Amino acid sequence: MAGTALRRRLIWQIATVITNRPVSDAARRVTLDVADWPGHRPGQHVDVRLTAPDGYQAQRSYSVASAPERPQVDLVVQRVAGGEVSPYLTDELRDGDQIELRGPIGGYFVWHSTSGGPVQLIAGGSGIAPFLAMLEHHEASGSTAALRLLYSARTPSAVIDAHRLDAHARRGVATTITLTRAASPDGVRRRRRVDAQLLADVVWPVPARPQIFVCGPTTFVESVANDLVGLGHTPASIRTERFG
Repeated sequence: MAGTALRRRLIWQIATVITNRPVSDAARRVTLDVADWPGHRPGQHVDVRLTAPDGYQAQRSYSVASAPERPQVDLVVQRVAGGEVSPYLTDELRDGDQIELRGPIGGYFVWHSTSGGPVQLIAGGSGIAPFLAMLEHHEASGSTAALRLLYSARTPSAVIDAHRLDAHARRGVATTITLTRAASPDGVRRRRRVDAQLLADVVWPVPARPQIFVCGPTTFVESVANDLVGLGHTPASIRTERFG
């Protein structure tokens, strides 16, 4: 399925909005119905294109946040002030609206249950989106691969899909959520930035030879990747996806 999707010629398709609901103070989960969706692998992304009445077009890439086991395609969109695409998707898009979508795209930053484990996911901000797909796929496929998640967000209300992440933690995914700008009122979340010491504390140790995925803003990804190598993880074991 996925191999065919990677080899086929990408074309723009019409996607219909099923729901568009908030998942944090600045992000929304947009659930789309895409006719003839070829399927995807967790970690792949799509291009979204908007066309103005005067013909002006703008497009951005978004990770698919839903598992391949579900027929719908979910995107997590974080509103970027002054952006061309995200404000429309978060503020204007309504149920039943249609947008153009192209994908799935990418074959490097993907994890499938057949890939096994252990697996370490490290996200900054909206970089959690592809990992939501991986976590959902891990559950839906009944995978026994050992998973750990380290997620950095600014404040408690900026944690995307907190309820889903807590549910994954309850089913056995070792989850660490750390906040950089505000403490968690319930004391459940950590209050510190991701640095080498935190990575050493919560990431799979080097002898476990984990597959490591890092996604987030460029500076976050570069810092985490450098610290991981400094801790002894091989560059080949670290896959990165960055934005901004």
